[in-house]
Amino acid sequence: MSASEDDGRRANDLIGDVQGAVRSWRQLVFPAVFLVYLAQTGSGVLGHSHGLGSVAGLLLLVAFCACYLLAMIAGRNRANPRRFWMYYAAMLACTAAEIPLAHEDAFVMLIYVSVLTVAASWFKAIPIVLGYMLIAAFLPDRIPSWHAPDNWNTAAAIGIVSLAMFGFFTVLRSNAALAEARSEVARLATENERARIARDLHDLLGHSLTTITVKAALANRLAGSDPARAAAEIAEVEGLTRRTLADVRAAVSGYREVTLANELAAAREVLRSAGINAQLPGAVDSVDPRDAELFGWVVREGVTNVVRHSRARSCEVRLGARSIEITDDGRGAGQSDPGNGLAGLRERAAAAGGLLSAGPGSGGRGWRLRVELPGATA
Repeated sequence: MSASEDDGRRANDLIGDVQGAVRSWRQLVFPAVFLVYLAQTGSGVLGHSHGLGSVAGLLLLVAFCACYLLAMIAGRNRANPRRFWMYYAAMLACTAAEIPLAHEDAFVMLIYVSVLTVAASWFKAIPIVLGYMLIAAFLPDRIPSWHAPDNWNTAAAIGIVSLAMFGFFTVLRSNAALAEARSEVARLATENERARIARDLHDLLGHSLTTITVKAALANRLAGSDPARAAAEIAEVEGLTRRTLADVRAAVSGYREVTLANELAAAREVLRSAGINAQLPGAVDSVDPRDAELFGWVVREGVTNVVRHSRARSCEVRLGARSIEITDDGRGAGQSDPGNGLAGLRERAAAAGGLLSAGPGSGGRGWRLRVELPGATA
């Protein structure tokens, strides 16, 4: 790595750190503004303590504010909650130490402790918050030297703020769950798109490369005996490669269309080039238009496997309103290994609510590939 690249990387890291710090401090603006209500506790310190006591009370209040903000930051790190609970305990300690210095006004601090309790413990926070409310309400009246009545105002504030924070954190959690769900949907969509492209490229290239191989081999055999036909075959190979390239580009972009009529025409040509007798339907009118693309893929994959593996002498394609069947008299292509092509076809058929079956033909000879959709007849 060059010096300039290293400097650039360090600059980017520094910018990222600064941006992260700015985001963290922005998120603390509301909690920091909320701390203004601790002025009541500060007033209580100045009203009930003097000299070093008042100084200690104000320092405890500053320490409490610092722990509150630090707990807000630490609470975002779900992987390491220990730091959060350390600051939480420090806030309780500050509150306890502030009580003899600020008297009943110290219980305002429990409002902030309750906020963190709701944020961290969720439904488990209810009995804890109720406990804080009871302490704030009844403890001042139980200390005779304070000459203070029951503090229902602070107790009510603890309950109301805790309830508001419960709703606030509910919204935050819902938004986080929604963001995670959207992220998961995006991830699944990406995986599905990758699977689609992989399946389509397999089907497209498998068929086209097989056809190119067959035609190239035929042209090689005819080169000496029939140069004109060999040249014609090579010209077809060139045209096929161009169409294949266009199909690959269309498959990647998602705008590729496969038609049953075109695939049957291509199957007739590739079977002829391979020396296999083709028995194909002359029309596709009997096929439901909704199934034409799926059946086109079946023809493409089935005929490709026949040419590649079967060593068959004949191949027949039979169409029904909602079914298609391809049979050959070869050695049973795909019997030992269904391959990715049949797996892709099975996925396509399942997506259409249909069923794919593949196996030896009648009497254990040849190979039979059949796709049936709901409503198909045997």
